[in-house]
Amino acid sequence: MAELNSDAPRSGRKTRKRIAARVDLTAMVDLAFLLITFFIFTTTLNKQKVMPVAMPDKEGNVDMSVPASRTLTICPGDNNKLIWYVGEAEKPLLGPYVADYSKNGIRKAIIQAKDYARKATGKHLIAIIKPADTSEYSDLVNALDEMEINDVQSYAITDISNKDISLLKDKGIY
Repeated sequence: MAELNSDAPRSGRKTRKRIAARVDLTAMVDLAFLLITFFIFTTTLNKQKVMPVAMPDKEGNVDMSVPASRTLTICPGDNNKLIWYVGEAEKPLLGPYVADYSKNGIRKAIIQAKDYARKATGKHLIAIIKPADTSEYSDLVNALDEMEINDVQSYAITDISNKDISLLKDKGIY
C-alpha cells in the first residue's frame, strides 16, 4: 500500500508528541495507471491503417501483357453479390461464377484462382477488381480485405467494361 508518512519537525525544546498524518495514496496510484492505460489505448486507436492500392493511369494505354491464366477478375454487383472469373471476359478459363463475400464465397474463389494460376504458370495471381455502378463502397472494401487476407500480391482497381456489365446482368446482380 502506498502511503505518505511525515515526521514531526524536531527542535531543541520538548514539545508534545504529534501523531504523523498518514495519507493513503493507493487510490491516486490506481487513478494514475488508469489514466496512462486510457491514453495509450486512445493513441493506438488513432493510428491510421492504410493499404497500398495500384490504380491504372487515366492517360496512356500501357500494354501489360499478362497470361490470362494468372488474371482473376472480380466484379462486385448489387445485393452484396459478385461475379468472378479467371482469364478474359470474352472467353474465361474458369467461370464466370456468382459468389458472396463470405469465406465460402469470394475467399474460396480466390484460393481456387491462386491454385489455378500457380499450376498453369508457376507464378502468383494478379487480381483485377471492377466495381459496378450498382455496387456499394463496402463491397469494394470487402474485396480489398479479401486480397489482404489471402495474400494476393498484385491487385488493382479499374473501371468495369461493357462485357462485365452484361455478365452481371445475365446473372441478375446488376
